[in-house]
Amino acid sequence: MTKLQIINADIVVTMDAGRREIAGGSVLMEDGVIVSVGASGHAQESDETIDARGCVVTPGLVNTHHHLFQTLTRAVPAGQDALLFDWLRALYPIWARMQPEDMFVSAQLGLAELALSGCTMSSDHLYIFPNGARLEDTIDAAQSVAVRFHPTRGAMSVGESDGGLPPDSLVENERDIVEDFIRVVDAHHEPSDGAMVRVGLAPCSPFSVSTDLMKDAAALARDKRVMLHTHLAENDEDIAYSLENFGCRPGQYAEDLGWVGEHVWHAHCVKLDEQEIDLFARTNTGVAHCPCSNCRLGSGIAPVREMRDAGVRVALGVDGSASNDAGHLLSEARQAMLLQRVRHGANAFAAREALEIATVGGATVLGRGSELGSIEAGKRADIAIWDVSGLEAAGAWDPVAALLLCGQLQVRDLLVEGKRVVSDGELTGVDAREISEHAHKRVARLMS
Repeated sequence: MTKLQIINADIVVTMDAGRREIAGGSVLMEDGVIVSVGASGHAQESDETIDARGCVVTPGLVNTHHHLFQTLTRAVPAGQDALLFDWLRALYPIWARMQPEDMFVSAQLGLAELALSGCTMSSDHLYIFPNGARLEDTIDAAQSVAVRFHPTRGAMSVGESDGGLPPDSLVENERDIVEDFIRVVDAHHEPSDGAMVRVGLAPCSPFSVSTDLMKDAAALARDKRVMLHTHLAENDEDIAYSLENFGCRPGQYAEDLGWVGEHVWHAHCVKLDEQEIDLFARTNTGVAHCPCSNCRLGSGIAPVREMRDAGVRVALGVDGSASNDAGHLLSEARQAMLLQRVRHGANAFAAREALEIATVGGATVLGRGSELGSIEAGKRADIAIWDVSGLEAAGAWDPVAALLLCGQLQVRDLLVEGKRVVSDGELTGVDAREISEHAHKRVARLMS
């Protein structure tokens, strides 16, 4: 058994039920599980010690919505100033040229970027599979970076010729989709506590798959006991499409098809109305809020304050790197806080509430709240250590709030399952320079 201990932290932000913050804190871990949390004066013997003097220690951040394949298509000129549907039309032809190696490199780059921003667990929504690409391309990338991974097998089945948005070249036969749903869950889903990989099912959106596939995915997810994910109510175009094609708003459509419940989480939900918010609260349905992407695409400000007040489970997502175009999860928390203040006033959303939805909020939405998201005995040892002694936070009176209110911080050390993924600001399992070089080469091929 290996014991690792963090000592001398300026503050340990536990995010436990009492939201305790321990000054001069220590955290003892053994074989990937937190054993005790307390003051450093009660530190115990361990095999290895991490001195967190000058640092704030938090639970690892959790990213609940991403399209990692898009990391190689950041800042594409044709989509820089477009709304969602036109943005997609501009990028679909580029994505159709991607190869399995592109998928791996893009996911590895995106996950490395997330890890450096304090993220210990990320979901991913992969809904295109051109040229032989498979979900395994992203799973392999996550294992190389050593972060906890929740990939979802996405799909598009309704192309332009059938009234959908994506080109026909990127859609799949629905029978093949369902067969691959079953294959990837059986091959890779780990239901046990401490699982590093859990697989979900994720038809892309109501405007790119059929009603039958949405129903089939919901039934299969219940049978396999895995989670469901899709995009919902992202912008005004999305609402108009739902009203025209289904005769109802997105929330009603989701409820009719079995897409509500604690095993379901929807991305964006910018345009949920009062009835839909109440539906999500009653059914314990989760939401992945993606503030930077919503700003970038001009989709609007999601009603996060209203959702939280109603009891909806809300988490954060960076969304695809082609619509953000960054993968810095702490910055996403800051943006969420600022947007709610713009809408409701300066006292509407505190820094600690933003940190809460970035940690325990994300773990809960992904169905991992009993084992992740807080620093307390019995939880898995997914922990971020933030150095607040440098220029970015110099002068801050409240170092916890400084994580959100001050300059953009990179994590100093990041632990996943009690193992260092980032040490002294550097990735431990992969070479950042090598990842960047590979990415540049793959982008050059896509641009040519």
